Amino acid sequence: MPMTQTQLLHELEPIVAGELDRHEKMAKEWFPHEYVPWSEGRDFDGPYGGEAWQEGDSKLPEPARVSLIVNLLTEDNLPSYHHEIATTFGRDGAWGTWVHRWTAEEDRHGTAIRDYLTVTRAVDPVKLERARMAHMQSGFMTDYGTMLQQLAYVSFQELATRIAHRNTGTASGDEGCERLLARIAADENLHMLFYRNLLKAAFELDPDQTMRAVTDVVTTFQMPGSNIAGFTRMAMTIAHEGIYDLRLHLDDVLMPVLRQWSVFDKTGLGPEGERAREELSEFLQRTDETAARFVARREERRARARG
Repeated sequence: MPMTQTQLLHELEPIVAGELDRHEKMAKEWFPHEYVPWSEGRDFDGPYGGEAWQEGDSKLPEPARVSLIVNLLTEDNLPSYHHEIATTFGRDGAWGTWVHRWTAEEDRHGTAIRDYLTVTRAVDPVKLERARMAHMQSGFMTDYGTMLQQLAYVSFQELATRIAHRNTGTASGDEGCERLLARIAADENLHMLFYRNLLKAAFELDPDQTMRAVTDVVTTFQMPGSNIAGFTRMAMTIAHEGIYDLRLHLDDVLMPVLRQWSVFDKTGLGPEGERAREELSEFLQRTDETAARFVARREERRARARG
């Protein structure tokens, strides 16, 4: 009989404790204010009588600005994410300690990015605030109903976020922005390791159920910011710039994690696990074909633009 989600939570508790200890030893303390060039700031219009934001204030390329806005609005929805993982994993014992530690670390990201964008006038602060209000009011609710699905989702999502931040920093062409996003990406990588290692342990406890959870997530995966207003248009801008696209998602997110779990080498699966693995393999093949077509079309457009 497959284990219940409650049984799995209890069985994984010692692993959580060990991973939490490893995380605390590896995580480096850092301070958002040290990554913001405060001397570049000046008053905006309003009570202080400064100057309103103008398009020419921003030094960043448009694709990088778009990606920064998506990244920041995604980070902004932290209260909803906290609710989701606290509800799923609980607030007691090692699980609860991790939930609160993760939330505290994630909270720095939105603070640092917003301060940086505001001080450097990289984006329109009025539009940004209106977008924040709209996005946070829409909240976030996971599409996944089991703890294993949630673990699989965050394993991929944390790695995807790390890559998006790093590539956005590179695309910005701004040393300070790149330094800040590299620091945030380092946090996201440690978070990914925590979740990835937990799901690896879950494969040992219940391989069939875990394989099904992985397949369910991979075949339906969307980033947590996908309900941002105008997300499809912004995602295309980000993809065309090569900051984050389907090729990167497959090659740099899905496949490394799946290989770490030895998904395609795992033995001892029952009929349900084998079916799930077959579905996963077929999906990855289709995704590879779609990603290849996208990259080819993008290269054709770039060639035409070069004349």
